[in-house]
Amino acid sequence: MGRVYEEVREDGRGLWTMFDTGSKNTYIVRSAAETLHRQHLPESKRVGIGGRVRLFDEACIINGYIQGKLVNVTAFVIDELGRDDAGRPVELLFGALAMQQWGIRPIPDEERIDVSHYPEEFIEY
Repeated sequence: MGRVYEEVREDGRGLWTMFDTGSKNTYIVRSAAETLHRQHLPESKRVGIGGRVRLFDEACIINGYIQGKLVNVTAFVIDELGRDDAGRPVELLFGALAMQQWGIRPIPDEERIDVSHYPEEFIEY
């Protein structure tokens, strides 16, 4: 599974993001979600991330920009995501479902994100 790191711009600030095809869902650290509208979930859920089990009971909507393209993503709020290979704290983990929805492809060999399949419109039928 491939991982690529890049900044996602949300409300004028950068969130250090790991694009991880091995994760189905999207997660944001609590400190980065403090200024976002969060919603409590009816019950807590567990998730295994980075070799540890973590709990979450909140979600939020992220209206962010990836290479100038607007994406709207629901993210589950957790306390910590860990660090990248250089030791920088990861604030947002962008999962496979969101990448599929927004036409984002990580290219690990080149350490970059491909947004050439970004949908300009949605056709649902």
